[in-house]
Amino acid sequence: MYLGRFAPPPPAGCQTAQMSFLEVRRHSWRQGNGGSQLSQRGVDRARQLGEGAGPYARVVTSVLPRARETAIAMGFAVDQVLVTQLADEALYDQENIAGATDSRWERADRPLQELADRIAEQRADQGPRFRLASTLAGLWRDLMTPYGDGPERVLFIGHSGDLEYGLVGALPEADHSDWGGNFGPLEGALLEFTGEPARFSSAQLLRVDGAATG
Repeated sequence: MYLGRFAPPPPAGCQTAQMSFLEVRRHSWRQGNGGSQLSQRGVDRARQLGEGAGPYARVVTSVLPRARETAIAMGFAVDQVLVTQLADEALYDQENIAGATDSRWERADRPLQELADRIAEQRADQGPRFRLASTLAGLWRDLMTPYGDGPERVLFIGHSGDLEYGLVGALPEADHSDWGGNFGPLEGALLEFTGEPARFSSAQLLRVDGAATG
């Protein structure tokens, strides 16, 4: 688990043969007025992170401005934008998954373990939490499928909620006990991906010291 201030992914020369990597991060700090744009602090911190990041074969963000602005502040052009489940309230209703956005898991002693347990409880009956996690993990897998032969890196900038559900959905059998809490600004995970078969095989969490919800 990365615990440094802005811990970067391993250098390209250290990547495992035939493996590619998906780096998922939450957007940077946004303005305090409830808007979707980044604050100046958010721009500065994203720029600092970007100095040691990349290169990426593809940069993808959610459709919301703060996600795109984070990638650009890091120094990378955005190749693709996605409408994810948590960014589209109409899709909640259409898919009947509004209940999946219950955030009480965030207040547990081990939040990501709690989320993983709640998702696993709904696996048998394909409940809303399970469907949301599976859908988001499927989006990530689709992003990585063209790069299954490796070694490439793809960056995805998203949002709290999306990232935690997607991460558990991508690695449902992992040991979630030491994954910690939900992601603060610029935090996320580095997932190892293999194309034979197409799947995520492991993850390292990317933490930013002193990050706060924003």
